Amino acid sequence: MKPDYTLYLVTEESMPLDQLLRTVEEAVKGGVTIVQLREKNASGKSFFEKAKSMKTLLSAYHVPLIINDRVDVALAVGADGIHIGQSDLPLAAVRNIVPSSMFVGISVSTINEAKEAEKIGADYIGVGAVFPTHSKVDAEVLPAGMLAEITNAVSIPAVAIGGIKLDHISKLREMNIAGVAIVSGIMKANDPYNAASSYRKEMEI
Repeated sequence: MKPDYTLYLVTEESMPLDQLLRTVEEAVKGGVTIVQLREKNASGKSFFEKAKSMKTLLSAYHVPLIINDRVDVALAVGADGIHIGQSDLPLAAVRNIVPSSMFVGISVSTINEAKEAEKIGADYIGVGAVFPTHSKVDAEVLPAGMLAEITNAVSIPAVAIGGIKLDHISKLREMNIAGVAIVSGIMKANDPYNAASSYRKEMEI
């Protein structure tokens, strides 16, 4: 399955499973094209159970599931992809562990990190934080113009992430990005379906 990064949903931490599945399903119906399950503080067992349920849900909609950080969980549930950070298991090591069918993404915030990711074999990069965000406490906002410089320095798909609101999309669309990653803009919305639908429409104008 070739991933479509247009509207990349990253899940919120610690949401109860039923609510998580409901929210993600509504978001997918509204136009989310790919989902990353992020659980920084969950036990391995809890993460696995959520991932298994999420994989079942998303498979019905032919939407790829990406697991954040945990290669073991990604392999255990047959996820479509894995996303890692700069301080996680190195990209080259992850590539050696996962099947070639599983795509691998990595977070970057500099041109050097982006070029290195492409060289080692990342399928895509997550670039951020583009704007101030409450979803990731330690996220540093990129200097002005850095997003464009990073995306123009590589040929692999780049996904912008970090505090992206609806009124940012028109500006981001002008850059060389494959999509936008949204966390609270959809996960904390009163109506995830409408929130996702609005983002998707803005991306496709």
